[in-house]
Amino acid sequence: MQGLHLTADLHGCPRGLPFMTDPAALRALCVQAVTQAGLTAVGELFHRYDAGGGVTGVVLLAESHLAVHTWPEIDAVTLDVYVCNYGRDNSERARSLAIALEQAFEPARASRQQLWRGGAEPTSPMRT
Repeated sequence: MQGLHLTADLHGCPRGLPFMTDPAALRALCVQAVTQAGLTAVGELFHRYDAGGGVTGVVLLAESHLAVHTWPEIDAVTLDVYVCNYGRDNSERARSLAIALEQAFEPARASRQQLWRGGAEPTSPMRT
């Protein structure tokens, strides 16, 4: 169960970006970013809230999950990327995914957090 959990709170995201309010656009962004990061999508769900609200999207990964929540009314987004390192170290893939999504939302500022789950941060590469 050892793995890396990354979160980011993005502020000042342009509300006119299509993936702030359109589930199909957010889905396309997330699925492409997952693939480019070298992770494996095994399921997904995207939901738009009423009255011009934001979108919540979840991509279930073979390695764990990606969750994105948009709040266009306050120009904000939260990102949640968690990968297990069972069989191989997926930490750099998680970082790549988080960076790609953060860049896509063009935040004016971001607050990032990192948590090593299931034990301490590895001091050497994971063995397969």
